[in-house]
Amino acid sequence: MVFYLYYAIIFILVVNFILERWLDYLNTTKWSLKLPVELEGIYNQEKFRLSMEYEKSKHRFAMVSESVSFIILLIAFASGGFGWLDGIVRNYVSNPIVVTLIFFAILGVLSELFGLPFKWYDTFRIEEKFGFNKSTRRLFIMDQLKGLLIGAIIGGLMLCLIVWIYLIAGQLFWIYALLVIGLFSVFMLLFYSTIIVPLFNKQNPLADGDLKDAITAFCRKARFQLDSIFVIDGSKRSTKANAYFTGLGSKKRIVLYDTLINNLNTNEIVAVLAHETGHYKKHHVYLGFITSLLSTALMLYVFSLVSNNPDFAKVLGSDVPGFHLAMISFGILYSPLSLLFGVGMNGLSRMNEYQADRFAAEEYGGEFLSSALKKLSISNLSNLTPHPLYVFFHYSHPTLLSRLRKIDQISRQPI
Repeated sequence: MVFYLYYAIIFILVVNFILERWLDYLNTTKWSLKLPVELEGIYNQEKFRLSMEYEKSKHRFAMVSESVSFIILLIAFASGGFGWLDGIVRNYVSNPIVVTLIFFAILGVLSELFGLPFKWYDTFRIEEKFGFNKSTRRLFIMDQLKGLLIGAIIGGLMLCLIVWIYLIAGQLFWIYALLVIGLFSVFMLLFYSTIIVPLFNKQNPLADGDLKDAITAFCRKARFQLDSIFVIDGSKRSTKANAYFTGLGSKKRIVLYDTLINNLNTNEIVAVLAHETGHYKKHHVYLGFITSLLSTALMLYVFSLVSNNPDFAKVLGSDVPGFHLAMISFGILYSPLSLLFGVGMNGLSRMNEYQADRFAAEEYGGEFLSSALKKLSISNLSNLTPHPLYVFFHYSHPTLLSRLRKIDQISRQPI
């Protein structure tokens, strides 16, 4: 059994790596320095050339970073590195919860240390070269330390709780674990913006004025109950613009990046928020949450059936079964199914984006939404010509051109 598991894991790791590299290659076949006719009026030739250069830089960086990650993971697995680390931890502690906590803490720190140079290069070389990065060296380091600390606290507490449930609940583990994960997800939806975000960014209520009046008027017209509107200082890290809704029920909050306010006019900003409102009106937030929870339920259920198999530990080089070792082996073996779920979720997400676009176009104005999408695409140097298969596997949003065509069709429909 161990023999088959070993080569199954090797096979999955290699095939997944090859698939990702092949999809990346397909994307490169769409590169061109000549502005396609259908993009005229959206990009000028210089901006289009710059967007292609940006894509090439990101592609080269991903090829190096992901290849190195793949090689390290393959070596760690093939050499029994995970089992070796497990043995070292067990020399000092025996409590299964503490063993799991220390094991993943060490892996987490090693992963952060390994990834730090790549994050640094991405931020201060690629993003800065193309005019996106506004973060300072000090801010970057503080972000990494804060992220590591928050991840350790929240992740550590969740991990301890999950392992404790695993040890006492037996075959019902997956039900209780799902309940914990579901409650935590709801908690984050409700309080992420008020607890986590302030640790990294300042949020201030949107000042009275034309923009606030326009947003309030639209929400009233759309019968969308809104608790508050905040502006976040995203410009201290990047020039890229964004906006999002957070919260559930009557406690919904709009968060606007200051870069969005600087790049778009009032009608365009309201159109973007109308799109986000469409997600709520069409119940996409709840449907996405339920779909994600069902996917998690299936994964936990299958894990509960096989996690006690000692071969999951042996294949990693350890003779002592453990929750943490089973998680690693199972995670790799389950990844093909996770890929299929991911493709399905992305397809559902793209469909939801079209529906939200339709809502915004019908309730506020397709021309304003189209204008906003064009400006955001230009300012972010988005790839306007991705390969369709790459979109199928990885895009949670439709391409700009497909969205513009749909919005144009909606705008042309008779009222």
